[in-house]
Amino acid sequence: MMQTLRELCALDGPSGREEAVRAYILKRLADSKVPMQVRVDAMGNVLAEVTGRRRATRRVLFAAHMDEVALMVTGITEDGYLRFTTVGGIAPDVLYGQRVRLGDIPGVIGGKAIHQCTPAEREKIPEELLIDVGAADAQQAAAWVSPGDTAVFAQPPASLNKELWRARAIDDRAGCALLLHLLAEQPEYDLLAAFTVQEEVGLRGAGCAAYTLQPDIAVALDATTAADTAGVPEDKQVCRVGAGPVVSFMDRRTLYDGALYTYIRRLAQQNGLPSQTKERIAGGNDAGAMQGAGPGARVAAVSLPCRYIHSPCCAVSSRDMADTLALLRLMANRLPAEKNV
Repeated sequence: MMQTLRELCALDGPSGREEAVRAYILKRLADSKVPMQVRVDAMGNVLAEVTGRRRATRRVLFAAHMDEVALMVTGITEDGYLRFTTVGGIAPDVLYGQRVRLGDIPGVIGGKAIHQCTPAEREKIPEELLIDVGAADAQQAAAWVSPGDTAVFAQPPASLNKELWRARAIDDRAGCALLLHLLAEQPEYDLLAAFTVQEEVGLRGAGCAAYTLQPDIAVALDATTAADTAGVPEDKQVCRVGAGPVVSFMDRRTLYDGALYTYIRRLAQQNGLPSQTKERIAGGNDAGAMQGAGPGARVAAVSLPCRYIHSPCCAVSSRDMADTLALLRLMANRLPAEKNV
């Protein structure tokens, strides 16, 4: 599964530009021996209706988003530098000095050098950042790049040790990898699956996917902030890498179904799997859109704890990936026919 994650994180897929990720996922699904009907909707979501060994009594949807936070070119200076904006939530303090890539064109994000800053400026995040692609002037830059082109961080995936992995775009290629491996074996019951677009800019694809598929229960698979790093008080760490899948009861977009939350936590415990919850109300995911689409759905979220999220080097645990997949398999084989939740 970590190889799948590595391959997915190496693909460019900014919000609204998910073509490469979608092509990879469609090929994986086409090569699968599990019977399913797959289609791509007008927004670019990949929707799958998976045939299980038995018929389900209710429609259960698992969804993961394909897009990643990125940058978009907004203009070119006379000197050939690129003005840009962020696509999705990226903190300005992670941008300075980062390597980026605009298709095959390498670049670096730069600004006023630290030794040229006043004492007051040194205390602030650089405000006038630009992308340097090595162009001599505006004319040369315009031959390479146009406004509307996107840039992604150019950090290749790599291991930090035998368990920890770092890469850009783990949010939410981790969810895509989990969902692909969940669909690699025929489930006990019929399932629905969606690989969605434009989550990072407003959960836009998920609403359309849920409206089309009309699930009774929708489960968002995502990466979520783990702040278990040096200097962060325990009560502000949100969740912890290595402590298992994160099952949410509430975030800034969604108040999750209480019975589902309790059921999933108990299911993990009964099967010897670790699980945790988010200890701060923060963030959001596709559940926020799926909950209110069409006739509505009961929603849950199962997430992978991730350090340094929305940065060039997100970090996750391969053990957490394995434990999360094991929990998802239990859910997939029980929720579609479970009468007590």
